[in-house]
Amino acid sequence: MQAIQIVVKAKSGKSCVVVDGDVCRVSVKAAAEKGAANLEVVKLLSKHFKKPVRIISGFKSKKKLVQIMQ
Repeated sequence: MQAIQIVVKAKSGKSCVVVDGDVCRVSVKAAAEKGAANLEVVKLLSKHFKKPVRIISGFKSKKKLVQIMQ
């Protein structure tokens, strides 16, 4: 089990993941309303790392702590 810090940019033109040292920058198309951006973040990171991912903290923040399951 590994935890990483991410910074999310919602309502972006495209969805992508950029890993920069210890910080992971995630851009998603979804707006930050009703958890839509968080759901897209989890799906995108799960696909990127090829492992299940869950948000630990920062549900209503741009800075989040996510856990990569093993």
